[in-house]
Amino acid sequence: MSADTLIVKITARPLRPEPLINRFYRDDCGALVTFIGTVRNTDKNGRKVSSLEIETCGNDAEAKLRGIASEVCLKWQLQHLAIQRRVGKLKVGAIALVVVVAATRRKEAFEACQYVIDRIKAGGITQERDIYDSG
Repeated sequence: MSADTLIVKITARPLRPEPLINRFYRDDCGALVTFIGTVRNTDKNGRKVSSLEIETCGNDAEAKLRGIASEVCLKWQLQHLAIQRRVGKLKVGAIALVVVVAATRRKEAFEACQYVIDRIKAGGITQERDIYDSG
């Protein structure tokens, strides 16, 4: 994939999925699957969260993310792929992850998107820490 069709980025800036969706929305792709991961207001135990701290795992986090993108491109026939991960202290409701997959067929698009999310959540790229209200 070329720079026009593959976007991988880790950033502290707010993520905006709309430009990626608009860029990849084309008539040669039958499926455009988008995942937008946001910061929840509770943790897995139901405890109230005030924010989420996301840090990279080492200096090669973006290279690892590119490695996942390469794996995806080898496994599925995709036209476009974007993976953007936000780092820093994020407020509840903030977008933490955007994955946009464009493919000829929906099955490949859904499978590729799920694979990216699962690989990121497996660890080694970023780590997350819930921050709780002190009151």
